[in-house]
Amino acid sequence: MLEKQQKKHRRHNKIRAKVIGSKKRPRLSVFRSNQHIYAQLIDDEEGKTLANISDLKLKKNLNKTDTANEIGKLIAEKALEKKIKEVVFDRGGYKYHGRIKAIAEAARKGGLKF
Repeated sequence: MLEKQQKKHRRHNKIRAKVIGSKKRPRLSVFRSNQHIYAQLIDDEEGKTLANISDLKLKKNLNKTDTANEIGKLIAEKALEKKIKEVVFDRGGYKYHGRIKAIAEAARKGGLKF
């Protein structure tokens, strides 16, 4: 298990070395646990979170992938309210697959450009 975590941290560090968010183009960071999923828009230059959303705020009983779709739509709405149209996607060391892919595609459909 420790080796698996170390590999994830190594992937995450490689991604974070390349992906930097700014005020015009913030970083869309995704974290997933076994039960929940979180997304936030981060301005790395100032070190501030511009918007965040989690499935803890949703009251719907959906499966994990459908929940991720809802999170993607909601984070896109929050970004557009703040007049943010472009973001850089930080998948957080996870494979671009399943719930991570669902958030990205829903955010694209919601109007965000990656």
